[in-house]
This record gives sequence, structure tokens and C-alpha cells, in this order.
Amino acid sequence: MADLTPLASRRILIMATDGFEQSELEVPLERLQDAGADIDIASLKMGEITGWDADDWGDSIEVDLKIEDAKAADYDALVLPGGQINPDLLRVEASAIALIRDFASAGKPVAAICHAPWLLIEAGLAPGRRMTSYKSIRTDVANAGAQVVDEAVVRDANLITSRCPDDLPAFCDAIIEALVDTKAAA
Repeated sequence: MADLTPLASRRILIMATDGFEQSELEVPLERLQDAGADIDIASLKMGEITGWDADDWGDSIEVDLKIEDAKAADYDALVLPGGQINPDLLRVEASAIALIRDFASAGKPVAAICHAPWLLIEAGLAPGRRMTSYKSIRTDVANAGAQVVDEAVVRDANLITSRCPDDLPAFCDAIIEALVDTKAAA
């Protein structure tokens, strides 16, 4: 019988701010919780952050902690939702970039979808890596030194990237797989 909660006792941090792509936060949140993971939302401020849904502001979600207070050592993986606004605001925040680097240097899964690979670029993680992203930033990803491919999900060691909301099933599956793999290796 398949384990219905393969991520039991796993902790995942989702980092986002206002303007996150609604589905790119909510779908991984639900799928990873359903798989048994405990999830925290980190942002630039406490309170609520508001998503972007299609062509207008979407729903809000409660923030659990500030990015500056989050520690990679407390979590098993980092998920970075996209949207245009969210990663553009986060990529100029030193605390956000430092946290991404901490997860990456610890070898923990870092999953970025849509425009969120901008954050991986800013953290210096793109050179020599195989990645995908939303089509409008693929030149940015290539210029940062990554090998860009047009696939639903790309897993290169601990980095997981996807293109858009249509890829969310594959994106979530890859995160779960990476966490199961790291649990098995431990």
C-alpha cells in the first residue's frame, strides 16, 4: 500500500510577498500539506499577503514569520511561487536572497516556478544549472549562465524549476519526490 503521507515530519517554507501568483502558492501548499508536510509562509512583513489571480488582486494568506527570522536549518525545502510582482519585489531584499543561498548551500530542495527563477539568478545559483522558467524570463535565465529548456519541470540536483501554473502537478510531484529522496538518503 502506498504511503499517503510521504512527507510526514517534513517542514517546508514557502517564501512570498504581495503579488504572488495565487495558484502557484495555493496548489503547492495544499498538495504538500496533503502529503503530510508542515508548511510555514515567510514574507517581508507579518499579517497577510495578497496574491495576484489572472488580471487582478486575489486572495490573502496569513504569514507565519518574517523572512529575516527564517532559518534554512529549521526546514527541509524552500518553495518560491512566481507571478511577476512577487519575485521582482523579493529579489532586491538581502534577507530573501541570503535565505535562498542558505537552503541551496545546505543541499536542500529549492523549488521555483514561473518568474521565481529570477530569485535563483539573484542568489547566484543559475550558472551551469539546467533550468526552465516562464517564457518571458528565459533570456534572463540563459544570460545568468543556465542551460534553459522548455519542459514542465526540471530537477537539477537540489534545484527544481517549472514554467507556469499549467505545470503545477509536475512541480508538486517533483518537490515531493525530492523530499522523499532526501529522506531516504538520510
